[in-house]
Amino acid sequence: MKKERSNIQLSSYDDIFGGNDYESTKSEASGDAVVEIPLSDLHPFKDHPFKVRDDEEMAKTVESVKEYGVLQPAIVRADESGGYELISGHRRYRASELAGKEALPCIVKELDDDAATILMVDSNLQREEILPSERAFAFKMKLEAMKHQGMKREVDTSRQVVGKLEAANIMADEVGESGRQIQRFIRLTNLLPEFLEMVDNKVIGFNPAVEISFLNETQQNDLLAAIAYSQAIPSLSQAQRIKKLALNGEITQEGMNIILSEEKKSELDRVTLKNDVLKKYFPKSYTPKQMEETIIKLLDQWQKKRSRDMSL
Repeated sequence: MKKERSNIQLSSYDDIFGGNDYESTKSEASGDAVVEIPLSDLHPFKDHPFKVRDDEEMAKTVESVKEYGVLQPAIVRADESGGYELISGHRRYRASELAGKEALPCIVKELDDDAATILMVDSNLQREEILPSERAFAFKMKLEAMKHQGMKREVDTSRQVVGKLEAANIMADEVGESGRQIQRFIRLTNLLPEFLEMVDNKVIGFNPAVEISFLNETQQNDLLAAIAYSQAIPSLSQAQRIKKLALNGEITQEGMNIILSEEKKSELDRVTLKNDVLKKYFPKSYTPKQMEETIIKLLDQWQKKRSRDMSL
């Protein structure tokens, strides 16, 4: 049954924000009316790619909402099935919920799906900390919306639809990334959730993750098993080799085990001296920096002596 929208109270910005102290906010709204909408009538944007976390920042936001209220209205659109869909303001909605508020100040916009998607992505990309997986799905949603808008323009004007890379380049100017990098981020949406979590947690690098995204679901599961077996994360060169073999249908989990069990070049080039070993040769008061400087001096002296001996 279609859900009826609750009665809502229209207010001016002065009523909500207390007069001239919020002139800049009023200006940004371009005269749009602010509506107090019950939280129960609001629901998240479909497939919203940005996580809303109950973290330290959220706790600060909740305290601010308790003391001052929501200073920046959310943007919503009416839903045909009833209620309103949040376009921007998901964190403000959650903070209001945790603060015990019953309603959220909102601006209601008339937007089609494409325009709503683009506005939703753009408003969230302003955040300081965005996970790679969030950026990946957000870029994908915005690019698809932009391409769809281009298709509609073609029907109206008989203009050619922009290609994927061209649309990515247009989008690049808006989000501060190159078109190619946008496409690389979108590649991450092909990863299994386990790999996406590794990327978000910086367990695996962005570049190796892009290479792994070319593997199909079965191959990615095999790689997860190989990672568990070898207790190693693929380097970029290893991921590239696995990708090449996978695309040719020439890789097995056993083959992945072998590749991941190889010593990485970075490990071969690195010499590690354990602290317990070094302490035997230095006073207890020596810091790691003093130990390093002394070792370098001794090596310099050894090298000079060796050169003299070889010249005799």
